[in-house]
Amino acid sequence: MMNNFYGFKKSLFVVFSLALLSSCNHAEGSGEVVYSAADIKYSDGYQGNYKVLPQQDPYMLRTMHRANDLDLETPLRCGVNWKTQEMVQTLPRNDISFRIERNDVNDALPELEIRDFSFDNETADQALLKLTKEAGLVLIAKDAPYPALYGKNLSGSFKDVLEHITKSADLFYRYDAKTKSVILSRRGSFTLYLPHSKTLTLGFLDVLRGAGITDIVTNWRDYNIIFEADLDTVNKINSLIADFEANPTMIMYDVSVFRVIANEPCGVVWKDLLKDFDFGAIATAQTGVIGRLLTVTNDISKEHLQQFVQKYGTVQDISEGHFVVPTRWFSRFDVGRCGKVENMEYPLSVLARAGLEKNDRIYSEITLDTTDGEITRFKVRNKLGENFLIIGLPSEIFGPAKEGTETIVFIVPRLVRLLKTDEKIKNRI
Repeated sequence: MMNNFYGFKKSLFVVFSLALLSSCNHAEGSGEVVYSAADIKYSDGYQGNYKVLPQQDPYMLRTMHRANDLDLETPLRCGVNWKTQEMVQTLPRNDISFRIERNDVNDALPELEIRDFSFDNETADQALLKLTKEAGLVLIAKDAPYPALYGKNLSGSFKDVLEHITKSADLFYRYDAKTKSVILSRRGSFTLYLPHSKTLTLGFLDVLRGAGITDIVTNWRDYNIIFEADLDTVNKINSLIADFEANPTMIMYDVSVFRVIANEPCGVVWKDLLKDFDFGAIATAQTGVIGRLLTVTNDISKEHLQQFVQKYGTVQDISEGHFVVPTRWFSRFDVGRCGKVENMEYPLSVLARAGLEKNDRIYSEITLDTTDGEITRFKVRNKLGENFLIIGLPSEIFGPAKEGTETIVFIVPRLVRLLKTDEKIKNRI
């Protein structure tokens, strides 16, 4: 029998108070907790049925590496025409709006009314367990425990109260009418539908990877991206979409990574750049935790740079490609995606946060990191047409190397503007 805060008539949501408290139970759980009315004992607290997944066997059979080598991004990502680079590139895109949709099945919730529902410093799953108990619903908390909450005199429809509690705890929910289950999780599965532009699709892929999302499926024919994310990331993606609709400009970074195997332990004598090139060819020089970043003109191109370092050792190309950064956002280029697995630099990533400023100046925050952590970071403002050269990175960072051998990163920033068009767009984008 329903208690006094339930009814069968839907009403408007009225005054409520809900606050998030600091608690030690913010850590994610590793199992799935299923709660039902039979699981609860209010005198002794509560308990649930836990499903613990077995640990992955380190000796299990895995996909053959040549199958994993197949990457649909390779033709679009891994290749730079260094001779015909456009500093400002304008590309068309179809007049199609962005759209994000939740992939999980979410049935309509029961039409119930809540009156004066309160809880004090209880985890979201504990509070929602009370909420669903009298309705005869099963609560499934996939990655509990959740943050502790405080709520007082919550009233309104069952859906309204459920949504406010889950949003306050940064949770997603869905309802399975067949099993009468409310399923909670910190992450949800989404599909992002994009205007038809391969460059734009690359940009959003780079943003997702910059946010730490790596489990991504991209449909290059239909221009959509399937991914899993938490509520905060989804909100950031919606913000990115709004920003991009208002200012459809992106910054593309062409990247070349190569290694100089030194003839002598002293390695490359970089001060000789001032002898081989005009003084104005180097605008600025910054020192990072490791390495230095030079802002250089087009006089120091990739070709001229490699000719210079060949005087001091053997040059080996490691990786080259490009990544796209919507203005004011954060994107990532994985060097190994466009290189060989056996290269020491395979785990290296180049990350950039960028913004377009007045007079075609670009603000860039460039970070180099690996799976073991950040290597170095630089903040730089440059004019359009100036390039970045990161030098002084000992190759020993990535593995055993001959003394004096260093890894060099050469970066060319460019502008890409996308214009809406009603014309049929072919594979030129």
